[in-house]
Amino acid sequence: MAKILIKQTKSRINCPAVQKRTLDALGLRKMNHVVEKEDTPSIRGMVNKVRHLVTVTNA
Repeated sequence: MAKILIKQTKSRINCPAVQKRTLDALGLRKMNHVVEKEDTPSIRGMVNKVRHLVTVTNA
């Protein structure tokens, strides 16, 4: 399955708790942290919820 790289580019300060939990579920703990995930519809949905805080590239 295809992989994507997700990088947190903006701070989670002043974000709603739901978005903070979504970042935690993606494995993003601090700014400029990069994680590699499989490109599944559930991961894409989570990324869509916090699209203003992260950048996504193909691995």
